[in-house]
Amino acid sequence: MFFNKLSINYLSFFTLFFFSLMFFGLCLKFLINNLIYLIEWDILIFNSSQMIMVILFDWMSLMFMSLVLFISSLVILYSEEYMYGDMNKNRFIFLILLFVLSMIFLIISPNLVSILLGWDGLGLTSYCLVIYYQNFKSYNAGMLTVLSNRIGDVLLLMSIGWMMNFGSWNYIYYLNLSFYNNELFIIVFMVIIASMTKSAQIPFSSWLPAAMAAPTPVSALVHSSTLVTAGIYLLIRFNSLIENMNLSKFLLMFSLLTMFMAGMGANFEYDLKKIIALSTLSQLGLMMSVLSIGCMNLTFFHLIIHALFKALLFLCAGYFIHSMLNNQDIRFMGISSFKMPLVMMIFNFCNLSMCGLPFFSGFYSKDLMMEMFLMMNFNLIVFFFFFFFFFFTVMYSFRLTYYSFLKEVNFFSLINLNENMDWMSKSKIFMFFIMMLSGISLSWMIFPIPEMILLPNFMKLMVLLFLILGFILGLLMSKLKKNSINLMNYYLGSMWFMPMMSTYLMGNKIMLISENLNNLDDWNEYEMVKMISLMDYMFILMNKLMFLNSMKLFFKLMFWYLILLISLILLIK
Repeated sequence: MFFNKLSINYLSFFTLFFFSLMFFGLCLKFLINNLIYLIEWDILIFNSSQMIMVILFDWMSLMFMSLVLFISSLVILYSEEYMYGDMNKNRFIFLILLFVLSMIFLIISPNLVSILLGWDGLGLTSYCLVIYYQNFKSYNAGMLTVLSNRIGDVLLLMSIGWMMNFGSWNYIYYLNLSFYNNELFIIVFMVIIASMTKSAQIPFSSWLPAAMAAPTPVSALVHSSTLVTAGIYLLIRFNSLIENMNLSKFLLMFSLLTMFMAGMGANFEYDLKKIIALSTLSQLGLMMSVLSIGCMNLTFFHLIIHALFKALLFLCAGYFIHSMLNNQDIRFMGISSFKMPLVMMIFNFCNLSMCGLPFFSGFYSKDLMMEMFLMMNFNLIVFFFFFFFFFFTVMYSFRLTYYSFLKEVNFFSLINLNENMDWMSKSKIFMFFIMMLSGISLSWMIFPIPEMILLPNFMKLMVLLFLILGFILGLLMSKLKKNSINLMNYYLGSMWFMPMMSTYLMGNKIMLISENLNNLDDWNEYEMVKMISLMDYMFILMNKLMFLNSMKLFFKLMFWYLILLISLILLIK
């Protein structure tokens, strides 16, 4: 009788939360005893053919599974109130459960074939969740998301085919390979590009803000522990091979550019969910850059802490949007602390944690990351990009705090901003206490022996200096009018025109070529005509861009020139 009264939300919440606690207990046992279990499960044996599922259990996979199940359980509990009245709420919950199941397949698999099962499952279910609100904006965002991720899926399929040259698809057998291998170099390179598409690194960054068309609980799950972190987790597993194949500088270059671009774009954005999405993009670039210098455990440590405070940021943002009649513009927000003090406190605590303010949860990972980076032997341009990322993070965080906490109210006078102790608030409060305790507790678990870091005094104080400067400039940025910085806002706030290059440049002239190739009578003659007409079309388009909108073209050329310059500097270094 009791289970008849429970909805699918509560059943899913209790099940996922129970498994989360169970996996966390197993993680502590594996971590203390230094255990690794590699399980081969014979699914089907028929004559000489057999189907085997390989499962890897170690402290890292168990902790990550516990985190994914914990966040997804609270997101489902949050959705009970957020999606109230939705006709397809059960469909929404089933999609989230499929999403979580695909992520778990990816986490526990040391085999590229079974990883592809979870990898494609994430891509398919994310497409279904992005187009959940059925309108043209959601359809376009879903198509951009799924096509960008298909690039990584194809590269992962190619790496599986290339691994036929080896004895097994279990990549874990080749992680300790000490010598250079050309075939393994190609496989690792394709895995890196596939991870860059899934984690939205440059030049595949345009789909991440577009995926904000999904419901806010989905955004909390996607941006914290599932879709975008899948690429980071796969690269953590391939970390030793990346170092052996000398691909660290390649990964470092693109991650630094992603950090710089996303931090700059968040300072010129006014959509609440897109600001948090761009902050996720900059944090992913930070994780990849720290991974490229060989700090695997530190990257995983920041991945766990970032997942907690980023999920909480999205849950608080969803509460704002829900209370403000589905409005996402931060210019309409104001001193909401008088009406929603608890949500505003949690929101600002998460913001300060993302900035790395001392003794917040994000401080324990970000401060250690910056000190490890300062100990490395890099040139001035690398340090410039890395420290300006930290600077931009503080700027857009305090700018967001100003618009939501300090600025006067600019919304309708009759709005009813009341804070009720419903399931949306209870789930946030529970996650808030876990987030506040995660920094210090996980630091002692993952790093039981503290690392010795020796830096001069001015380097130690540099982090605090950038924090203060970012706070001041963030408040100044929030007081600037949009029209006074229109050109800067258009260039810097548009992600370096990547959404335009991903959508507008893929015109019907290019997309129809594959369709026309199926209807050819004389392939050579027809293809020559099509190539000439396509070149003519591209030449006309280039002339039009040069004569009508030269400033945009110059900025694009400057962007590619900067990429070429930095790559040459890193290669020379």
